[in-house]
Formats: sequence, C-alpha cells, structure tokens
Amino acid sequence: MSDNYISIGKITNFHGIAGEVKVGYTKGKEHQLLGEDIFYIKKDNAFQKLTLSKIRFHKNTALIKFEEINSINEALEFKGCILYLEKESLKNTLEEDEFLVDDLIGANAYNQNSELIGIVDCINKQGFSDLLSIKNNEGKSFLVPFVKELVPTVDLENKKIVINAIEGLIE
Repeated sequence: MSDNYISIGKITNFHGIAGEVKVGYTKGKEHQLLGEDIFYIKKDNAFQKLTLSKIRFHKNTALIKFEEINSINEALEFKGCILYLEKESLKNTLEEDEFLVDDLIGANAYNQNSELIGIVDCINKQGFSDLLSIKNNEGKSFLVPFVKELVPTVDLENKKIVINAIEGLIE
C-alpha cells in the first residue's frame, strides 16, 4: 500500500493556536504542495487522509491548515510525521523531464547502440544534478549525471533509459 504514496515533506511543529502546522519541504517544490487538496500522513502504521484548508509559505517552511487539525494539541499529535501525496496525483505536478525516483529504479540502461549496459539501482542527489547509479551484470557500479546531454531518452513505460556513453563515462 505504501508504494502508492510519495513523501513530500515533514510536519515539524505547530504554528499558532488554531491547528496550523509547519511543514518542511524541498525548496523549489512549492508547486507540488499548491497543486493538491488531499494529503496523507502515516500514523500507527496506517495512512490517514488530511484535507487542505489553506496554505502559505514563510521562511522556507509551508504553513498549512488542515480541516482535521483544529488545535495546538491536535497539531502536536502529528509533529514529526511525514507528509505524503498519492503517487499518481504527484505525477501530475511533475515538470517536463522531471521523474519520480521510484520510476527510474530498476530501469534498463542502454548505450546509443541499444546494447544493455546495466540497471539503474539508485539515485544519488548531488547539488545541481542527480547521479544515476548504474550496475552492470558483473556487479560493478558507475555514476552518470542525470542530465539531458548524457541521458537523452527516458522511457518509463518500458523501464528503459538511453545513456550517451561518452568516452570514460562507463568503464
């Protein structure tokens, strides 16, 4: 069931007395929070739905009022909880050439000659661009910056990416 949800933030504290909460999130991803009305938190090993009442941004945090939280005490019950969106809903907020990490893991990586060079086994966050970790059939891993020049094709439907294997990138 948790495969249907993607974490997008964390409730860090309450704000005010009416049940508003502070949510830490990835800077630059405000559009993902603004584009949704229904959020989820995982509490006691179950996902609970939270309905957005209002949202605003202040000092690198989102201040969110949910219909289900109406006091400081109720807000404190959710302190430290991860905030989730449904995966399918989140896909609608992705920009062009933006992908969910879960969708890339396990994708077959091919070179420009359609030869299988390995499988994406993880994504490393590194400053301006993510690094795809590609593991070949000998178990050796190598990192490829996830930029259009080096990864010109991402076919999520077929779990396939194409790597522009310039000299020295894949050894």
